[in-house]
Amino acid sequence: MDRLDLKLLEALQQDGRMPNVQLAETIGLSESPTFRRVKLLEESGMIRGYVALLDQIKLGLQVTAFVSVRMERQSNRHDFHQCVEDEPHITECYAMSGGFDFLMKVVVRDIDHFAALCMQDILNFPGVQHVESSFSLKAVKSSHALPVNP
Repeated sequence: MDRLDLKLLEALQQDGRMPNVQLAETIGLSESPTFRRVKLLEESGMIRGYVALLDQIKLGLQVTAFVSVRMERQSNRHDFHQCVEDEPHITECYAMSGGFDFLMKVVVRDIDHFAALCMQDILNFPGVQHVESSFSLKAVKSSHALPVNP
């Protein structure tokens, strides 16, 4: 990847629907080579896809919780992974080092919704031994853009 590819990635992270004409102007290249570069980045898997970023609050999802999960030692993690995948209110989940095995980001309508989800579902996921929850008071930074500087 060269400087122009990096500029393309930066521009597309800001606006994935940017027309090719505008994208070409932004990076200082003509339209055909810009289009070809974008196609190559897509085919290589560098660009995995395009999404619409939705407003969580306008969707009525007022609460963001970060849930730390400790698993039983002999648990089948595959079953836990499948439960996480199947639950749409869990928007992110990471295997962690340290005191907990997983960290999940959960978005819900309100505290009562979170309590029900946690007690009826998450605590009953296969292998879950312990959960600890923290609630976001305010998003200081929320970005999906990755740094693409060389």
